[in-house]
Amino acid sequence: MLGLPDSIHAFLFDLDGVLTQTAKVHAAAWKDMFDSFLRAEAERDGTPFVPFDAGADYDTYVDGRPRLDGTRAFLESRGIALPEGDPDDAPGSRSVQGLSNLKNETVLRMIKEQGVEAYAGSLAYVRRLAELDVPRAVVSSSANCRDVLHAAGYDGLFEVVVDGIVAREEGLPGKPAPDTFVAAARKLGYGPESAAVFEDALAGVAAGHAGGFGRVVGVDRVGQAEALLRHGADQVVTDLAQLTDLSTDEAPAAAGPSRTAEPTGPGRPAEPDEAHEERDTA
Repeated sequence: MLGLPDSIHAFLFDLDGVLTQTAKVHAAAWKDMFDSFLRAEAERDGTPFVPFDAGADYDTYVDGRPRLDGTRAFLESRGIALPEGDPDDAPGSRSVQGLSNLKNETVLRMIKEQGVEAYAGSLAYVRRLAELDVPRAVVSSSANCRDVLHAAGYDGLFEVVVDGIVAREEGLPGKPAPDTFVAAARKLGYGPESAAVFEDALAGVAAGHAGGFGRVVGVDRVGQAEALLRHGADQVVTDLAQLTDLSTDEAPAAAGPSRTAEPTGPGRPAEPDEAHEERDTA
């Protein structure tokens, strides 16, 4: 009925690109920020201006990663070394923190101007899970995760949210490390082998694979199904609504042996860890 093996008891969803149509907004915000910086650098050094590619550069260096990690990774790809700076650096100042702050300021402005839209298939799938009382969590590197969930109509549909704020408070490294997904599964009362990860980002799929999760579902919104499989997806769909039409035997799997494990126990533990209080900020 849910398109996954019966051994899966907890469902862990990335936010941007899986639940909400905000991945394209993030890509545009990264491009706006980096192009402004790269143009200024080119003028300063007398070198050609090579813009940020909202497709290849976004997918490779920033998609799915915590904001600071994405900034560092892209700058490193261009051979640019900047000081780390401080969290309160002015947006756009010449530091990792300053550029990251400008990206956040830009994406918040874009979301305010354009709004946030849920993927209809994802919203229907999550509502079905809620009706069945299936354990479910959101795992996102965004510090604005709760605001986006509210704006997209997901209020009350998730028992656990592990976002950028929770990751910072608990010292959890971001994707492609699996720690945030592992933490979310444990807060729901399960180990990775009994949980499924839903991701559209290559870094997120790699995190699910590295964590040994029972199922890693790649969500292909931009025509990168093969790349998702190479990074560790067990199956790829273009919309979560497809899962309700698939039996476990019909679900397309990646080449190679299955990593699906048997559940650690016959039922859901009675008292999983409580979710964090809602205290998201920009």
